[in-house]
Order: sequence, then structure tokens, then C-alpha cells
Amino acid sequence: MLPLAANAAARALIEPAPPTSIERRPLRLGVIDLSFHQACAGVVAQVLTRGGVAHEWHAATHERIFLMLARGEVDLVVSAWLPGSHGHFARDQAPALIRLGRLYQPYALWGVPDYVPADAVSTVGDLRREEVAARMVKRIQGIGPGAGISRFSREIIETYRLDESGYEFVNGSLDDCVQAFESAVAERRWVVVPLWRPQFLHARHAIRELREPQGLLRGVDDATLLLRREARALIPDEVLATLAGMSLGNDAVTAMDDQIGRERQPVMAVAQAWLQANEGQLDGWALNGRRALARIG
Repeated sequence: MLPLAANAAARALIEPAPPTSIERRPLRLGVIDLSFHQACAGVVAQVLTRGGVAHEWHAATHERIFLMLARGEVDLVVSAWLPGSHGHFARDQAPALIRLGRLYQPYALWGVPDYVPADAVSTVGDLRREEVAARMVKRIQGIGPGAGISRFSREIIETYRLDESGYEFVNGSLDDCVQAFESAVAERRWVVVPLWRPQFLHARHAIRELREPQGLLRGVDDATLLLRREARALIPDEVLATLAGMSLGNDAVTAMDDQIGRERQPVMAVAQAWLQANEGQLDGWALNGRRALARIG
């Protein structure tokens, strides 16, 4: 008797290879590797599972996910913040992509704990005031370099010449950013956090947003699913319509992010619980999505 490996090799010589058309493979989800993106991706995955759509989960940094999208290594990105934070990643790929849904409306911000007096610090420019700079933590701890907030923060440092007052922006992990902020808060130090909404810190801390009149934070984006047109055949029309009409909202994403990012609950358990508690929204998503897809064609 031939060993198993030899049997497999022999069969490969006489049996035709299985079809490799796009319809026979799983949909590949590209998930930006931050907990609030995971929360949204969990709900997307639940919708796909309910619709019988086989799928795989691929998590990576901002830069890597959009590179994978361009190379066809992932089919559906959860999610792109357009047009501000991630528009530069997706711009050249636009003809090959379909935009689905508006999951929530995120925006980048610079904030301070609410115990920092508003009459002392209410705008980014106030950080240069001598009496403010004397008290403020000078190291502004960010996340990865591919995030919009990281790019915007470097522009703010340069445009407002905050480096002349001793400030520096540094990249790191989300844990680095959270720990730096919460360590400062525990000691009631004055600190700037480069952040965004939705994000789990807002569920546990009162953070006052600083005004930035030059528009360097880019305003409010739409958190959008990006689907490669060639992968549309992997998703049945009704499931595609549900995704096209999907809307979670900032508060829901913040709450799920707190469960996942802070309480370390499993992504799929959190997403499943949210979807079960919001069953009534699915029909509305599908209805709105069918209208949206009719416009896309």
C-alpha cells in the first residue's frame, strides 16, 4: 500500500484540478489591526456568515491592508475612512473598487483631559503659550505611522511650530498611546492625546477636543467598506445589499470597541451580541443598500 503522501501525489496526476474561478474561493476580509476596526469587521463577518458567504480574516496595519487591496490579496476592506484619513491610500485604486455603506462617521482630534482648564487650553495654538507649555507633557504619543491621525499630528507640530516649545510627536502602538494618556491622567498631569472618534477611551474618560482652525485634522470622514469589483461575484445580491446599507454609528462602535479593546472580550462574541440586539436594523440596511446598489449599477 502506498503511503498517504504518495496516494495524494498519484491522484493529482490523474484527477483534474478543482476550478479556481473566483466563485469557488472564500471572500478575503482585510481588517485594519485596531480594535474598533475589528469590532466593525466582526459585525460584517456575522452578516456574511448569516448569508452563507465563506470568508477569511486578514489583519494588518493601515499601509499593509491597502497594499494588499491593491494587489488583490484581500477583497473587502473594513474600513476606509474617506476622504480624509485614508483617501490617499485608496485614490489610485478607485476605478477597481465599490464603496459600500457608511458604517459610522469618524474624525481625528487632539484632546486634553477635562481637568485641564478650558480658559487655558481650548485650541491647538494655546499649547504654545508659555504658561501652558510649562505644564504640558511634551511627548505626544501616537499610534502607527499609517494612521491619518499620525500624519495629521506631524503636520500640526510643523504648522504650529510646536517643536519650538519642546513638543514632539512619536509613533507607537495603540497600547503605547493609551498607556501614555492614562498614566498622565492618573497623576493629573496636563497631556495631549492624538485620538479619534469612535475610540474606547471616550467611554471611560472625559476628553475635551481642541479646536484646530486650519483644518489639518480634515474633519468628519465616512467609514466605508471597499470591495474589489472583481470580487462582487463572491457575495449574493441580498448580502451585498445589507452591507451596502450597513450603518452602526459612532456610539455603537465606541461601545463595542470598549468591550474588545479594553475588556478583551472576543471580537465575534461582541459582534454577535450586538447584532442579536439590533436584529430590526437588518431589513432597513438591506432596503437602503438595494437603493444604493441601483445607483452604483
